[in-house]
Amino acid sequence: MTLIQRNTLHAACLLAGLLCGSATPAQTLVPLLAAAARHEHGEGVPRDETLAASLYCYAARLGSADAQYALGWMVANGRGLARDDGMAWRLFALAAGQQHAQATALMASMPARPDAGLPECMQAPAAVTVDVTPASAAVTIPSYPASTAPVQRLVERLAPAYDIDPALALAVISVESGFRANAVSPRNAQGLMQLIPATARRFGVVNPFDPEANIRGGLAYLRWLVGEFDGDVRLVAAAYNAGENAVRRHGGVPPFPETRNYVQRILNLYSLPFHDYHRRVTRQLPSP
Repeated sequence: MTLIQRNTLHAACLLAGLLCGSATPAQTLVPLLAAAARHEHGEGVPRDETLAASLYCYAARLGSADAQYALGWMVANGRGLARDDGMAWRLFALAAGQQHAQATALMASMPARPDAGLPECMQAPAAVTVDVTPASAAVTIPSYPASTAPVQRLVERLAPAYDIDPALALAVISVESGFRANAVSPRNAQGLMQLIPATARRFGVVNPFDPEANIRGGLAYLRWLVGEFDGDVRLVAAAYNAGENAVRRHGGVPPFPETRNYVQRILNLYSLPFHDYHRRVTRQLPSP
């Protein structure tokens, strides 16, 4: 890989809000594909088909059939890359080889071009990867005071049912309330996870000062945010503090000093940049 190719891929990762490092390919694909789709369609970020194509190409090189199909479609339509029907056929053929139904259908509708070349970014060895790790990976939970042990046990018991890493929930509780079940903020956010009345109603919390009820409501909200923002912990934290609409409006972490400080405090306690998620579940949870 040339220095220019390496720097282009590194820049693409950074522009998409990802960190380039040394995760395994399987760990990179969910956030990488999500970032590519956002930039392709302009969902919450400026539309940038060139960047989307670069990210799809990166994922295609790592073996993703979905990325090979998506990149083939972009090449076939001249989106982000120059139109090249032969290259598109090769990409569809790669995806079809992994039983991708749409790619199989499109490949069959085009003249066969096994001699066509692949995009240059797919010809280099996969030396550059995106450093993202799903929530199932090991993460060190900070040493919280011994007095917080009952809350920690409650979170560890409840979090799996919501597909939320207990370490992330504990980080939120630590920053939000300092583990105080009776905490009330000047904005009337209440309890361990500081649910405002509207959020408590949204997630069915009747008594926000009941530790288990409050944690269940906060976990449900976190699960919704994790799905809404494709597992990006920075955006999840920003939305928990400032609201999901503020994150959408600003296309990322809002420029509010309080929110930026809040996000950094969460990241100081929770080391993973991305949290694994299950889109089909989270998308069914209530919107405001």
